[in-house]
Amino acid sequence: MSEIRKKAAAGLKAGDTFTVVRKFTKNDTESFGNITKDYNPVHYDRRFIEAKQLNGPICHGLLIASLITEIGGQIGWLASGMDFRFRKPVYFDDTITCTFTITEINEGGKAKGEAVYCNQNETIVLEATLKGILPGSKEKKILKALIEEK
Repeated sequence: MSEIRKKAAAGLKAGDTFTVVRKFTKNDTESFGNITKDYNPVHYDRRFIEAKQLNGPICHGLLIASLITEIGGQIGWLASGMDFRFRKPVYFDDTITCTFTITEINEGGKAKGEAVYCNQNETIVLEATLKGILPGSKEKKILKALIEEK
């Protein structure tokens, strides 16, 4: 089980930071397009891409944004709000690093966080503000059991 899950089972606090990295491929974009039915030509058609003055086909923004779900899934974050700001395009075979920091937790376990996504050149491509509910004591016990079962 991931170190992220272990930290969540032990208890989270404001300031905790988690990082995941993934390379996004043409195949990822094609699969995402087929699932969502988003066939925007900026992802597929060279003529459209050139008209938009892009350097090549780009990945779907929400595909890139979904990288945060790896962290959220490991910590048991129940999302209640997400605000994404897309800064730069992500091209096929870019490697994206998503760094998520919990910025605030209230007594009821409601939390806020900030995520910054950078490409392999350390250029910020996406920023996000997130709201959610963290695992309570019962859920932390289950997370611990899941870790022990692996």
